[in-house]
Amino acid sequence: MFQRILVPLDGSVRAERAIPVAARMAQTSGGSVILVQVVSTSLDMWPTLALAPQPTMTQTIVDADIDEAEKYLAGLTVSGDLSEIPTETIVQVGPTASSILSIAYSYNADIIVMCSHGYTGITRWALGSIAEKVARHTSIPVLILREGGPVPTGPRPERTGPFRVLVPLDGSLRAKAALTPAAYLATALSAPTQGALHLVRVVKSASSMAEDEREESERRLHKAKSYLSSTTQHLREGLIAPTIASHRLTITRSVAVDTDIADAIVRVAENGEDAEGAGIFGACDVIAMATHGRSGLQRWAMGSVTERVLNATKLPLLIVRPPDMMEQSYRKIAETAITAI
Repeated sequence: MFQRILVPLDGSVRAERAIPVAARMAQTSGGSVILVQVVSTSLDMWPTLALAPQPTMTQTIVDADIDEAEKYLAGLTVSGDLSEIPTETIVQVGPTASSILSIAYSYNADIIVMCSHGYTGITRWALGSIAEKVARHTSIPVLILREGGPVPTGPRPERTGPFRVLVPLDGSLRAKAALTPAAYLATALSAPTQGALHLVRVVKSASSMAEDEREESERRLHKAKSYLSSTTQHLREGLIAPTIASHRLTITRSVAVDTDIADAIVRVAENGEDAEGAGIFGACDVIAMATHGRSGLQRWAMGSVTERVLNATKLPLLIVRPPDMMEQSYRKIAETAITAI
């Protein structure tokens, strides 16, 4: 379970949307929340530093920002969702993304919960792009909430069915790396009711294919159905991701037929449709995806599909880094500056 939940904040109401999610997770697991605010010395983020006439004035400005951040975080710990949750606060000076990574490592965080949105340029919220950078470089799961999207704090009264996390699978071991974190999340956010996992696999559409290609597509469709069926059975029996069986989650599955994998994932997650025409199973509350390598050893790339899903959906996205993609240890990443950030 997620025992130590780290929440990066920037002082905005937008960023604070992550707090009730983290609080609910901590309440369910008997864990704690770590609130973090990074005071960046970047002139892009803090243009007032460029106006400082001398180094002592610069330090005065930074000290004032640190003091303001400490008071802000302290106020959050005694009010609202966190009033009865064990909460630590950390203010650190430095580059935002690498500071968050360093803190997550030093404080043994189990998950990072943060917000992001699609603005660009000067008006972009500090953590908008930072969320994706943190997800690229950390070895722990990152739950990214989208601006204007739902805040997953448990089953919603207006919705029928359980709190459900969708996990796309493609037949690889890497994709299955998302299963256990997804189960933890479904359990934490569905309590005290029963949560659910929905497994989906996308098969390329045969609508515009030649006859021999359509036959091959039908074989892939049959193979995908068999794969999901056996995976579901293995999960229930504890043969893969054995901790999932103890969560007693409802596990459903469907095969989506589409020409675009990312579009299909978003459609199934948001609309709850079974693209095979077998009916409606209900929309999902969160998407959980393991990432795949994309280009070069220097970048842990969220696979292009994960990246496109993040940009296309309003649903929260849990991003998980598979163990075999850890080219560098988490310690090394956290303790050294990340040149890409």
